[in-house]
Amino acid sequence: MKMQADKEIRCSSPAAAYGQVLFGLDIPEEDVRKSREIFSEVPQLTDVFTNPTIATKKKENVIDRVFPESIRNFLKTACRYRRMDLMQEIFAAYDRCRDEQDQVLNAVLTCITPPTEAQKKGMEAFLCRKYRAKKADITVCRDDTLFGGFILRVGSDEYDWSMKGRLNRLEQTLTWR
Repeated sequence: MKMQADKEIRCSSPAAAYGQVLFGLDIPEEDVRKSREIFSEVPQLTDVFTNPTIATKKKENVIDRVFPESIRNFLKTACRYRRMDLMQEIFAAYDRCRDEQDQVLNAVLTCITPPTEAQKKGMEAFLCRKYRAKKADITVCRDDTLFGGFILRVGSDEYDWSMKGRLNRLEQTLTWR
């Protein structure tokens, strides 16, 4: 289970398409991970690759010197078509493709206190049964405004067992005429 405070990365259509291509190229997962780390550790690279005043040849030379050989052609293509500003989204789309192939389900649990190990295992088992997944990864987000309980989100499905959600539903029931 992961603890995470930031929002999930949303992918634009071009990023999703490039992520699928990256996944389909059979580039070793280690090389993709290493490339992602390079972009994270040296954010100036994105500035270089998106700068229109720098020649494409110079950008390709940087790619040849910095990145693993198996991913270079993909990065050069992304650079030529001016998609380097989408690399974080592309990597997120790649992860989704990999998870889909491995039948890994990603869910977000919003709660006040993190679940116990037994509760976590119960939620994972429920998600695997319901969505026919081999594994469920649950990201935990803290939200003190819930008053208690939890909200479990999987894709577009939401299971709201929070006190705040229950109070809202009760209010709707009482004011409905």
